Amino acid sequence: MNRVSLAVSRAIARVTDSPLGPHQTAVLRIGLALTWLLFLLREYPHRHELYGPDGPWNWDLAAQLVTTNHAFTVLLWSDSRLWFEAVYALAVPASLLLLLGWRTRTMSVLFMVGVLALQNRSVFMGDGGDNVLHIMAIYLVFTRCGQVWSLDARRARRAREARARGELPRDRVGPALWAVFGFALLLAFLAGRTDGDWFIPATLWGVWLALAAWWLAGRPARSGQPRILLDVVANVVHNGALLVIMAEACLIYATAGWYKVQGSRWQDGTAVHYPLHLEYFSPWQGLADLLSASGTMVMLVTYVTVVVQVAFPFTLFNRRVKNVLLSFMIMEHAVIAVVLGLPFFSMAMIAADAVFLPTSFLRRVGALTARARGRLRPPASKAPVPPPRRPADPPAGSPAEPAPVTDGVPGART
Repeated sequence: MNRVSLAVSRAIARVTDSPLGPHQTAVLRIGLALTWLLFLLREYPHRHELYGPDGPWNWDLAAQLVTTNHAFTVLLWSDSRLWFEAVYALAVPASLLLLLGWRTRTMSVLFMVGVLALQNRSVFMGDGGDNVLHIMAIYLVFTRCGQVWSLDARRARRAREARARGELPRDRVGPALWAVFGFALLLAFLAGRTDGDWFIPATLWGVWLALAAWWLAGRPARSGQPRILLDVVANVVHNGALLVIMAEACLIYATAGWYKVQGSRWQDGTAVHYPLHLEYFSPWQGLADLLSASGTMVMLVTYVTVVVQVAFPFTLFNRRVKNVLLSFMIMEHAVIAVVLGLPFFSMAMIAADAVFLPTSFLRRVGALTARARGRLRPPASKAPVPPPRRPADPPAGSPAEPAPVTDGVPGART
């Protein structure tokens, strides 16, 4: 009985003491933000046809669909072209700042709002990668994804160093962002724009109130217990969200694998052959012809893909087998990005796969990246060494130097 209680207490301490997988969630943050940022930049010339007023799925049709499915999108708050341009323009810096890890909690919320705004505006413009990005953007809000490899981590380190020197660092940017976005959220609530599905508005209000509580608990006080309690709650929410992200990734692969098993083309080993010969999925026709030239290779790739996707959720308890299958899936997505011309789908899936990468591997990658960044920086110019100084005149009242001796006769003293 004592062993059981000890194991339970250790598990509770592990869940509450610190956020699990800080490197994995950092890679997830960087991968999702980079995927969405590159997508927004690539589709910038076509934004009006995809999500704006010039698209075939016009504003009235989107409003009717949202009334039915209660999806959240700020693009339907107004049919003005200026409003669309503002939302699209704000989605770009929000993705960039989340990628850099600046105010990750606030930027993750803005990132989620940008993803939902565009994807729910034109639901027929997405693919499987967009669905993954859609889901993971919501989960990312509940994680502490800025603990490492972020500007927030650097700011926290400098704040600790300042407190160690006896200084009191002040944060003026955080309260300013909190006030601005709280005012915008209040205006949207009073205007009735957040009516419909309650989940996203409740999440926005919850994050806003949590940031206020976190800032108030960090004010100078006699006791640090409120901040400790909030830190425990944040760790529990983060660890729960990380568990949901991992379960979602396993569900995606398991569902895809079992549906493939039921398909006749996957059963006879020819499924991979067909997308390689579709014009829409063949940006490099010569490469596609080379890969599909061998029927044996096509059959092996088809069967191995199904086996890996079905077996992956069951290999999480064996680290070595899991890492082998994970490496194969990441390599497969990289091939899909190049051969089938689906880079954003592959980037989203690789970012989701990153939550299963070993921490030791991610730390080595981070160390190598930091070392490479240090080599790319120009060497700091060394300050020139000053020439030796001449002895200064002795101050008044100091003993005089002894007079020089010339031919054995002391010279006159001054």
